[in-house]
Amino acid sequence: MLKLLTAFIFLLAAVAAHAQVEVSDAWARATGQGQKTTGVFMNLTAKKATRLVGVKTDLTSTAEVHEMKMEKDVMKMAAVPSLNVPAGGAVELKPGGYHVMLMDLKAPLADKATVPITLTFENAKGVKSQVELQVPVRAMNAKMDHKH
Repeated sequence: MLKLLTAFIFLLAAVAAHAQVEVSDAWARATGQGQKTTGVFMNLTAKKATRLVGVKTDLTSTAEVHEMKMEKDVMKMAAVPSLNVPAGGAVELKPGGYHVMLMDLKAPLADKATVPITLTFENAKGVKSQVELQVPVRAMNAKMDHKH
């Protein structure tokens, strides 16, 4: 009985942690034949401070959060181990800034397809939760619907 109660409490904590992060306006950039990398973009909003600590998809074994920034007039991109999402705040993952990078894609991503992605978050107490998404793929020249 104690094991069942403990499992139930863990499940409730995971559900509560999951409810703390909202993902909106997610999309992935379509790729061309032979292109092995692409970016995924979205908005993250958190009720309580949390961190994005992992990204997974079946389309590749390498999915990372990256940051692009100017250093001495040169745009540089590098992986970051985690991305803080402040309590009551939002973080925009967008071209030219923070984004999810999918590398070594197994196949090209076609316009209007979807990409299954799992985001892993960790709260201040170290409790991890996951958000599973079906992210639409858009061509580079596709009109973007921005909802503000």
